[in-house]
Amino acid sequence: MKRKASAIWKGSLREGNGTISTESGALHRIQYSFRTRFEYGMGTNPDELIAASLGGCFSMALSHELGLSGFHARRIDTTAVATLEELQAGWTMTRIQLDVRAKVPGATQIHFIDAAVAAKTQCPIARLLNTNISMTATLDL
Repeated sequence: MKRKASAIWKGSLREGNGTISTESGALHRIQYSFRTRFEYGMGTNPDELIAASLGGCFSMALSHELGLSGFHARRIDTTAVATLEELQAGWTMTRIQLDVRAKVPGATQIHFIDAAVAAKTQCPIARLLNTNISMTATLDL
């Protein structure tokens, strides 16, 4: 299985801008720039897209892990916060914090934590990233 996305960039780093698109059409010429990455301009940036990818992947993996134990989540809410820092080697994504809350009828906190930890290690995006991924997991009763 292959997934395709494209990026177009025009101009210098600080004054230029670009667009990001996906083959599925979910993203179509979404604007990104120096301001959207390092300041607070309108548009997206690669770092928030990685955070979104991890959040979505993790949520799906958690649903799968819960299902293996016979539980079915009513809702899984995951927030992923990517931290980009300027290190001696250059700008680096140094960590991602996952915060997950879920409503899972019949599950205990132990079942939920076990499934969340397994999901964090089994998610393909988490396995791809070479960064520290920390997590808080809350089971809503």
